[in-house]
Formats: sequence, structure tokens, C-alpha cells
Amino acid sequence: MDPFLLVERDGPVVIARFNRPDERNAISESAHSEEIVDFCAKMARDPSVRAIVLTGEGKAFCAGGNVKHMQDRSGMFGGTPYEIRNNYRTNVQMIGPALLELEVPLVAAINGPAIGLGLDIACMCDIRIMADNAVVAESYVKLGIIPGGGGAWLLPRLIGPQRASIMTLTGDALDAATALDYGLVAEVVPGARLMDRALELAGKIAANPGHATRMAKRLMREGVHMKLPSLLELAAGYQAMAHYTQDHHEAIDAFLGKRAPEFKDK
Repeated sequence: MDPFLLVERDGPVVIARFNRPDERNAISESAHSEEIVDFCAKMARDPSVRAIVLTGEGKAFCAGGNVKHMQDRSGMFGGTPYEIRNNYRTNVQMIGPALLELEVPLVAAINGPAIGLGLDIACMCDIRIMADNAVVAESYVKLGIIPGGGGAWLLPRLIGPQRASIMTLTGDALDAATALDYGLVAEVVPGARLMDRALELAGKIAANPGHATRMAKRLMREGVHMKLPSLLELAAGYQAMAHYTQDHHEAIDAFLGKRAPEFKDK
């Protein structure tokens, strides 16, 4: 069986693609979730990775759960209510914490439909770029179920409670223009230019020292739950560590010497 995630590398930038195009990159097997979680752990351990672009093979970003498996009550959708609950908790619900805890900056290149869990995964990324012909939907209620992958926590924080309620309670799809207006995505570009733009943005992120972007991302993540004095205490500790890195000294020397820096992830 081919891997669910196709992973390639371009210097400090990693490109990861969901790899079930015939199934619109649906996620419903435990192996799929485990691959994503393992990928995040591997990226966290490699300080030379400074940015990641996440996208889908084929015409979809990710169609969420496999509706045919829901109909058959098979896979993670089979068994007693207790077993289904446990399947969620040990399967797709492991994806959210893994992506949110990953300090490497994540750019989602939404190349096609991002539906249900697929939208939730895109929302777990730091920046979302969307093709002009793509759609997104928090469509769980249309199948008689509820947002099971974290969308009920993510969407209100990203676009506010009213728009999150519209998306979640109607289940209707949004086109790219509306997603941009909602602030759900940062940019909309022609589909043919999507990956070029995502890689350009990832490259700009990766041009900076990885320790700085990782800790800056962590500060923004933690800041959601903190009061300002607590965040400043955390920032002071991070800053002290940053000042002692070789890459910080190289950045200063390059700035003052008016030359391009050469970072070594140290």
C-alpha cells in the first residue's frame, strides 16, 4: 500500500501531500492518522526543517471521513457507541493535537475541496492559501453528525462565533471568495499558481532561523490562553535562549555586514 502522506524536501522546506486522490484524500483508517502523527513527530525532531507545505494529490485537499465506511459502519465507524468513541479518540482526534503542537510553521495549500475533517486540518495550519476554484465546508451536520475533529474549537477562534455558526450549523460549502472575506484563508490564487505561491511563502519563512520561527509560533499558540504578563515571562525565557544561538549571531553579523546570512540551525 502506498503511503498516505507523500513527503518530499526542498532544502529547509518540506512538502507533504495527502495521497488518496481516488478517494478525494479521505481519512478513515487508523494508519492514515498514525502517518500524520508520526510525520509531525519526525518534523519536530529535525531542526533543519523550517517550513512545511501541506496539500492534496489530485483534485481535492481532503474530503474528511470516508462516507462509504460510514454507510457500511465499518472501520472507525463500526462497533458499539463505546467502540466508535474510542476509535475517534485514538484515530482522527490525534491529528489536531499533533498539528497544533508542531512548532514548524505550516502552510496549507488548499488545492480543492477541504470538507469536514479536511477543513479542520487546514485550520490547524498557520497560514491557508486557497485555489480560486476550491471550496471548504464544515459539513458534518449534513451527514447527521457533529464536528468530531476539532472544528468546533477551531472555527470560532479563526472567524468568530457568528460565521463559525453559519458554517457549522448549515454545513454549506464556501467558495474561495467567501472564505477570503471570512478571513478563513489568507490568500486566494489561481489553481495553477497555488503551489508556487505556497512554496514562495514557505521559502520566505524558511529564510529565517528555524529556532526563531518555531519559538515565535509557540508564543502565538500559547498567547491564546495566557494573560500578557505570563506571555511576556515566556517570551523573556525564549529570547534569552535565542540570543545564545549561533544563527542569531550570524544574522546580526550578516545584517551589519550587508550580506546574506548562512544559517546552520544551531
